[in-house]
Amino acid sequence: MTATIAAIQTARVSLRAAPELLVRGARGPHDRSDFLLVRVVTSDGVEGYGEVSATPIWSGEDGTSAEHFIRTVLAPALIGAPLTPVGAADDLMDKVLQGNPFTKAGVSIALWDAFARTLDVPLAVALGGPYRREIPIKLSLSGDPDELERAYNAATAAGFGAFKVKVGLGLEGDLQRVRRARELAGDAFLGTDANGGWSRADALRAVPELKALGVAFLEQPLEPRDVRGAYEVRQQGLPVIADESVFDVHDLLTVIEARAADMVSLYVGKSAGPGRAVRMGQLAAAHGVDVLIGSNGELGLGAAAQLHVAAALPALSAYPSDIIGAHYYTEDVLAKPLDSDGRRVRLTDEPGLGVTLRDDLLREFR
Repeated sequence: MTATIAAIQTARVSLRAAPELLVRGARGPHDRSDFLLVRVVTSDGVEGYGEVSATPIWSGEDGTSAEHFIRTVLAPALIGAPLTPVGAADDLMDKVLQGNPFTKAGVSIALWDAFARTLDVPLAVALGGPYRREIPIKLSLSGDPDELERAYNAATAAGFGAFKVKVGLGLEGDLQRVRRARELAGDAFLGTDANGGWSRADALRAVPELKALGVAFLEQPLEPRDVRGAYEVRQQGLPVIADESVFDVHDLLTVIEARAADMVSLYVGKSAGPGRAVRMGQLAAAHGVDVLIGSNGELGLGAAAQLHVAAALPALSAYPSDIIGAHYYTEDVLAKPLDSDGRRVRLTDEPGLGVTLRDDLLREFR
């Protein structure tokens, strides 16, 4: 008999970012995460866990909105439904709730975790992989020159050797920040991320110096809807990564058709779940667009989901992804952290997400 979804529970969690690694981008600082953890219990007694990694300034969702919609809309629709296929549960969530992809992703991660645990395989296997067991990663640097130097020192102490610099805050200050980052990082891998904060004119002015500084890419140079402008920027010879421009399949096809990006930054949260993230990655690759895994400051569960999606993608960029997990926060939500040395994060053979929450957090579910 097919297992059904018997219960969906939630727990609130709030963590502060490590002060020296605080991200200051065009959409504002990310100094703490008020996220929601999700637990799914099946009729067979299998548990799966997920994370709603949502920040209002970026996604328009947070732990409060997610908890409300899960309890009042998603749980009533899903409880009693079959666990498999998980894609059908993802589709059902779309029928009862418009938008809110990060909220749906939290539930979807828990469903996929439960499904993979039922099979006694890692989530990457349930998603069709793994195609790789190690994922190269990078960390963001931001702030004024002194703040950026403190962030760089903390990042290298944690083992990181690849970085991206937050820009989009004013062109002259942006270029000064990138120059300082290059001085600090030497010949290390270095990209930039404008979070949609530049005008076309600013982006076009910036490209020649960024190229001279050996910058590897420009992420989301323009506001998300300006795909024509992104195409123009891309013609200047610096690879462009689309991030805020790509939430769903429609967005992805719009970017592909406009030839607005060399790469897309996929999130489990933006895609509304692991299965959809993998399908979007497959679609991008089929159209010759490279893929890497981006970040919304995920906690341990979200980072584990990122890792399994990255491992399950048939094609993944050699550029480092943003699976930073506990590196960004003053504490971890996991009993045992992901296997990460700052350069790479590694897959294990444990079933499901392959991680366990701290005991004190497990007691918070209701």
